[in-house]
Amino acid sequence: MGRALSLSVVQWETIRKFPHPSGVTPNMAEYERERRSFSWDGAHQWLDGLPGGAGLNIAYEAVDRHAAGAISSKPALRWLRRGGDALDITYGELSERSSRFANALESLGLGAGERVFLLSPRSPDVFVAVLGTLKRRAVLCPVFAAFGPEPVRQRMELGSARVLVTTYDLYRRKVAKIRDRLPLLEHVLLSGDLSGRDLPAGTTALDTLLDAQPSGYRIAPTHPEEMALLHFTSGTTGTPKGAVHVHEAVVAHHATGLLALDLHPDDVFWCTADPGWVTGTSYGIISPLTCGVTSVVEDGEFEAERWYGILETMGVTVWYTSPTALRMLMQAGPEPARAHDLSRLRFIASVGEPLNPEVVVWARDTLGLPVHDNWWQTETGGIMIANYACMDIRPGSMGRPLPGVEAGVLLRDEHDRVVIGPDGAAREAGPGQDGELALRPGWPSMFRGYLGDEERYRAAFDGGWYLTGDLARRDGDGYFWFLGRGDDVIKSAGHLIGPFEVESTLLEHPSVAEAAVIGKPDPVAGEVVKAYVTLARGYAPDDELRLELLGFARSRLGATVAPREIEFDQHLPHTHSGKIVRRLLKERELHHPGLGSSGPGRGAHR
Repeated sequence: MGRALSLSVVQWETIRKFPHPSGVTPNMAEYERERRSFSWDGAHQWLDGLPGGAGLNIAYEAVDRHAAGAISSKPALRWLRRGGDALDITYGELSERSSRFANALESLGLGAGERVFLLSPRSPDVFVAVLGTLKRRAVLCPVFAAFGPEPVRQRMELGSARVLVTTYDLYRRKVAKIRDRLPLLEHVLLSGDLSGRDLPAGTTALDTLLDAQPSGYRIAPTHPEEMALLHFTSGTTGTPKGAVHVHEAVVAHHATGLLALDLHPDDVFWCTADPGWVTGTSYGIISPLTCGVTSVVEDGEFEAERWYGILETMGVTVWYTSPTALRMLMQAGPEPARAHDLSRLRFIASVGEPLNPEVVVWARDTLGLPVHDNWWQTETGGIMIANYACMDIRPGSMGRPLPGVEAGVLLRDEHDRVVIGPDGAAREAGPGQDGELALRPGWPSMFRGYLGDEERYRAAFDGGWYLTGDLARRDGDGYFWFLGRGDDVIKSAGHLIGPFEVESTLLEHPSVAEAAVIGKPDPVAGEVVKAYVTLARGYAPDDELRLELLGFARSRLGATVAPREIEFDQHLPHTHSGKIVRRLLKERELHHPGLGSSGPGRGAHR
């Protein structure tokens, strides 16, 4: 399509790069200079490689090279246990225990390329299993612990699981009833405290198994293109896709830890992502370890006072979390933040869904630091676009491409297909035009395939680009702006409207705690914009407030883009990771059009 966006962008102030009082100089001192000098071949040299030129192995770069060097006695993990006390685990200890895990896999007959599944909350045993699996050159397959038995079974069947590492409770609730449908699953290793419990038939205590193993392990030669990680997409529609990643991905994990998250050797890092998702693996485990920092590990539920307490007592300096969590902290008000000393915190980043502009400004005003949003996908394996420590932030923007990554916005035709010229190259949109966000292939953490689905993998590339499926625009200064997934964008009377920008505008109103925007079918316009709104505490859903919000949005976005309807709903559907599922709202609208869209208090149905 390629025409200029109809969106009327909310004009937020540019937040100038934020020097920290500690005087820490960003690893990337100047963006354009880094882009000119950076190469992936050079980034390979930041890592050691296996001794004797025996290849590249993620676990060696993450832990063994540190354990053999000057930081062997440095805490790799700071485990905040349920009782409230913290336990430090050094790089040397983590190397030894993960070597025991690799030896355990060997004793079970597991060879290179075979699959180890992980179904577990955050704990040190997760790090041990991940690193030990990679040392053995087996393939790690994390699964989100909040999934029900059927999604767990589906992923384990697709991935040909031979070994599962999980907890006693998760096994009883999620796996025991489906195990007879997983004939390839030979070994279940139960982690955590098992005292006083009878082990279910066909399971083994992980601690007992590890204690029987030698503490040394020599990693076999590992080709950088060997399969290392298998990440399944969430599978909200259709069969989950298994994205294949290789050991060379560690080059991007390390480089983005330095450049995008600005990790320094003395940092205490807290990534709140669950280990069942790609963020929890790439940046909860691998990246901070390759950078030699100390990672906070905890498994409690979200609660504003507790999270602020962790930031203070653990001395967190770099924090990587989700927009959902930040919005929840914002809703809790400024008082909990002011009750804690957060002076050591110097860098905040977010990922997982678009970050609303007002959250960036709120963080600057309440926490003393802005939030640096970034963008990437399961398929990219690592951060591709980011707001960097050395760079001004434009609230609402994803930022600019990582050095070594070429990003573009490709034109789409009236059938929503990428426009390919006679030379076979895709046509790029100009500044301010909408299109599909795309990346030039070739970065180290790029996925190498979808498991068992070569046709689907080939379809993800066209005209010399990897097609992300996200719609975006690029401004005149090279900042990228997210519009939505291709199937989320609203097409109304010839205009393309990104739901994220409408949602962000509604969130500026003090009564709105959460907003979700969809296209409602309309016989004249094709679709009209409809917003579902969750109200903040102290506000009641009534027609007066609905009219106020409609006028508020129209004054900022214009009549074309502003919602035509608003429905109040205190129970918006979310994924397990906290993202709003617009697809379910669209289905609701198709089956129950107009339900709750007029009259006070009608929108509280589910």
